[in-house]
Amino acid sequence: MTKLDRREFMTAGIAGGAAMALATSPKLASAQSMKAPTKPERLKKGDTVTIFAPSGVEYQKLRLQLSIESLEALGLKVKVSEHVMDRYGYFPAQDEVRADDINKAFADNETKALIALKGGWGAARVLPYLDYDLIAKNPKILLGYSDITALLNALYIKSNLMTFHGPIAGSDWSHFSAENVREVLFEGKAQHMVNPQDKGEYLTVRKNRIQTIVSGTAEGRLIGGNLTVFTAVQGTPYFPDTKDKILMFEDIGENIYRVDRMLTQLALGGHLDDCAGVVLGGWTDVDTDGGFGDFTLMDIFEQHFGKRGKPVFTGAMFGHIPEKRTMPVGCRVKINADEGSVTMLESAVV
Repeated sequence: MTKLDRREFMTAGIAGGAAMALATSPKLASAQSMKAPTKPERLKKGDTVTIFAPSGVEYQKLRLQLSIESLEALGLKVKVSEHVMDRYGYFPAQDEVRADDINKAFADNETKALIALKGGWGAARVLPYLDYDLIAKNPKILLGYSDITALLNALYIKSNLMTFHGPIAGSDWSHFSAENVREVLFEGKAQHMVNPQDKGEYLTVRKNRIQTIVSGTAEGRLIGGNLTVFTAVQGTPYFPDTKDKILMFEDIGENIYRVDRMLTQLALGGHLDDCAGVVLGGWTDVDTDGGFGDFTLMDIFEQHFGKRGKPVFTGAMFGHIPEKRTMPVGCRVKINADEGSVTMLESAVV
């Protein structure tokens, strides 16, 4: 390399470094986080939706049939992506193939929404193969939860698309869940989400109880989903900016020490300090090994959130529970940790 080449190389390197510093500067990141996401069109009866399979393999044809029937009961027509029932190890197909099914569904003019068949594991593996420009130019509803968390947040930050943490096609579709989908995705309602206060046969409310961890209110755009999946993409280009956001977390089948470990990871990354507040949903089959002196789940929540002074409550109705709400990722919301409410400050669809 000549002296001139070295000088040009160093000049380019300095310019590139300055550009990189600018791109990752807190001010620019904050400006990017203030950009309003694109809202997809609302669903109407008679619209076509596509069932896709970005995660675990499905062996039971009945699950797909029940999924189709559930969506048809909502008044929708249903397409099924080409590789939904294929098998490639514990995935329906190779990563690139599953990503291509998603790209094709977004490019399909007839498809108005994409609904994942199931969760499991694998959605994060398709992220490098998605056409985010194509998706941005063809905004549609993307609905799912659990492992679909990886897609929901990636499309929010890479395609600036509002996405939806809610039932998968293979969910049981309780009346509560179906009505929430209708209100949010069909009617465009900006919901004030508070848990039903039905005492049933008891003297006080026992089902879907809210517990306040840190009092107060906060506003911000909603991000997150399944805690395991969300923390798994931390440090990658597919992890959202948590500054001034409302974080939502839920999980299933984890030992409490693993929940502690994941929250510790987020805390060490500064994300629990950056956020505006936290809403915690269902924690299904989350327990300890039963050892003497183990922490409870509430102990862990209080240890991580109590000292930070951000509003936090647990018991919101989303996640791996039969009666689940549809939570719009990227939507401006206000949480009230004392009354256990999440209020959408805007419609999530147009």
